Amino acid sequence: MQTNIGDTGNQEENGSQPMGTPYEKDVVAWAREQAALLRAGKLASIDIEHIAEEIEDVGKSEQREFASRMAVLLAHLLKWRFQPERRTNSWTNTILTQRAAIERRLRKTPSLKPMLVDDDWIDDMWGDAREQAANETRIGFADFPETCPWPMPSVLEKGFLPE
Repeated sequence: MQTNIGDTGNQEENGSQPMGTPYEKDVVAWAREQAALLRAGKLASIDIEHIAEEIEDVGKSEQREFASRMAVLLAHLLKWRFQPERRTNSWTNTILTQRAAIERRLRKTPSLKPMLVDDDWIDDMWGDAREQAANETRIGFADFPETCPWPMPSVLEKGFLPE
């Protein structure tokens, strides 16, 4: 539903504001149109509800990416710890790459840092890491620790590799 505020003078014959591309029909075209309306100061024509939802989704997307990168890092640390005979340069590179990407994400989005001390978030992410490690090894999910055995500062420390 389009929410109109104020009057831009850009009205159709029946007095209503032009709708443009509906959000539900083509979100990319809708986003371009909304950005153009905002830049032009045509606030009466913007779709406030959907814009608010999209802004909230940006934050959720950042959180999902952060959690995914942490789960990949932890899964590789689990594999490193539980399969020392299978350690490869690929695992080392994945660990280094994920740490660097996480560091950049935290630098660009510092509001993600509190997640690193949120026990519920850590438990969820740890479950994802255990599942990923179990799927990539011949080790059962239940054979990995139920809770993350490493403090988050250690996990993110450049030289940390569990032995």
